[in-house]
Order: sequence, then C-alpha cells, then structure tokens
Amino acid sequence: MLLKDSKILFQIVPRLPPSIDGLGDYSLNLARQLDRDFAIQTHFIIGNPHWQGKETIEGFAISQISRRSPQSLLSLLPREYPIFLNYEGYGYAQRGYPLWLLQGLQQWRKESQQPLITMFHEIYPYHHGPPWTSSFWLSPWQKKLATQLLQISDRAITSKQSYADLLQQLSRKKNQEILVLPVFCNIGEPQNILPLKQRRRRIVIFGHYNSRTLVYRDNLPILENVCQALEIQEIYDIGVPTGLKLPQVNNITVTEMGVTNAETIGQLMLDAVAGFLCFIPPEYLAKSGVFASYCAHGVIPILTGYPANATDGLERDRHYYLADSDCSTLNLKQGQTIANCARDWYSHHTLQKQAREILRLFNSLSSTFR
Repeated sequence: MLLKDSKILFQIVPRLPPSIDGLGDYSLNLARQLDRDFAIQTHFIIGNPHWQGKETIEGFAISQISRRSPQSLLSLLPREYPIFLNYEGYGYAQRGYPLWLLQGLQQWRKESQQPLITMFHEIYPYHHGPPWTSSFWLSPWQKKLATQLLQISDRAITSKQSYADLLQQLSRKKNQEILVLPVFCNIGEPQNILPLKQRRRRIVIFGHYNSRTLVYRDNLPILENVCQALEIQEIYDIGVPTGLKLPQVNNITVTEMGVTNAETIGQLMLDAVAGFLCFIPPEYLAKSGVFASYCAHGVIPILTGYPANATDGLERDRHYYLADSDCSTLNLKQGQTIANCARDWYSHHTLQKQAREILRLFNSLSSTFR
C-alpha cells in the first residue's frame, strides 16, 4: 500500500520486463531515475491484460487491467496522484486503436484535478500501408484518437521534432509546449569510455530481430565492407534470435548472444569500435534505442540506407556513418570523430536530464512534487 504522504507518480505502460518491450524499458528506467534523484515512487499500471509478471518490480508497485475496457482502467487510476502515459497505439490494442484507453482517461479527467502528461512514443501511422491493410482504414480513427488524447493531456512529450510538429498541428492549444526528448539508452550510460584505438576490433549488431535479420539477408556485402575497412576481428549479434543460420563475415564467425542482460550488453559495447544498424531511416534515429545505445557507449554508429537531410541535430558523417558500396572513406580516425560527436549529441538528453525535464513539467502544472 502506497502512503498518501509519499511523492508518487502513476505511469501507464503496455508492458514491463520480463517482456521484451522498449516502452517497458523506458518507463522502468525513468522510474529508477526519478526515485534515485528525487525520491519519487512510481506505481505502474499495465495496459495489457495478458502481461505476465510480478506484483512489484524493483520495489515499484504494479497494477494491471483485467480487460481492455474504460471501466477496468478507471478502477486503477488514482484521483489524487498525477499520471504519466507512455503512448503507442499498438501497445494497447492489436490494431492500434485503443479507444478504451482514451475513454477511461477522459472519465478520469472529469473526476481528477491532477495533471496528465503523455509521452507520444508514436502518434499514428500517417505513412500507412496499402488498402488491404488495417492501418490504411484505421489511420483516420487513430489520428482522431491521438488528437483527443492530446487535448486531455496537460503537456505532451515526444522523441523527434517531426512528431512534435505533427502534434502541434493536431493540438487546439496552439501555444502548448511540445517537449522533444530523443530516447535515452536503456542499457546504462557509462561515464568513462576508452578511445577506439584502445578497444578490441569488435562490431556489435544489436536490436530488433527484424532489423538484424535484414543485416544478414540484404546487407551482408555492406557489413563485410565495413568489417574490412575497420579491420574487425569480432562480431557480436545481440537480441532475440533471428532464426537464421548466420553466415561467416570475412571468415569471422558471428557470436550469437541472444537475449542478454543490460550489463553484459554494455560491457560488450564498451570494448567495441562500431555498432551496425539497418532498417531505421536517419530521420528516425532520435527515437531509436539502439542508436542511443551506440551513442552512449562511444562506438561508431554505422547505418545502411539512403542519405537524408539533417534532422533532430543529426548529420551524416558527423553523428553516424552511412555505409556505401565500398566504405572507402571509413577508418578508425574518422570513426573516432563521429563517435565523439554522437556521444556529445546524446549528452544533452541523458536519462538524468530527461527525468529532470519531466519533473519540471509536472512542477509547472502542480505542487504535487514541490
């Protein structure tokens, strides 16, 4: 039972560990930092009735909806404490249209004077699929739901400037602040790192199994060129197994780590020179936890794909290397400059700084945490 006189924040999130879920990692790391720096306790509300986990996580209380309905959500929402919503439509509904979530919060809004801040990890799929996909038909409804959710939120946060611009267009509060906070690294933020020349000639391939599958199926020649340019001797594949029989790369056997704890991943990255990433376009890097991890650990972020204009303060060949057909311009000296710039970019929105900014927003709305 949480004490009434405690400083308490309720976070709504689709799932938490042990589920492998970026939003869950984000919300748990934020809870840890708020507790560490400001003695604020988080009470989680799980918005997925099928999630399986314990009633507490690292001392934080957990409540879980019994079904996806406004009534089930409303029964768990406090009237006396503020709420931080981690929103991504598909996390709360199979087809990305969680009407029950909106309706529950709308009713809570009528009954509580406490602030609601929404972190829009996604907004709606405005780049929807072809007519035979559900996203094509549901996109207008998803847009309407996001708009209504924005309207009942006291403040909104998102991870990239184009999302903030879209939210501003959707908002009726034309002067409302939309805070842009590129995602932080979910596997820790090392304070001290070695220069690349003192590390093993190791490259890390980290992330979702879809993106890593594409590395081996569609981008193997580029990976080989990168490894040759950097004289790579070790290759580590980290994440949910792809199900592929991984090929050798320049006669180097890829070490499959599978799902690995954050400390081990961090140690592997701290002694690597580069991190490989495909599938994510440059304009989406600010919302990529994998890219954040590469930046925080001082490796060279290496991307495949097409050139893009600078966005969210990120520039090609300054904050990441866009691998071309032969990688003739890639070397460790240039890579060190890129890794330094990427880590400096990341330093402006670390987990600690984000926790402070989120607290600032709540303090501007309520005396709850003062």
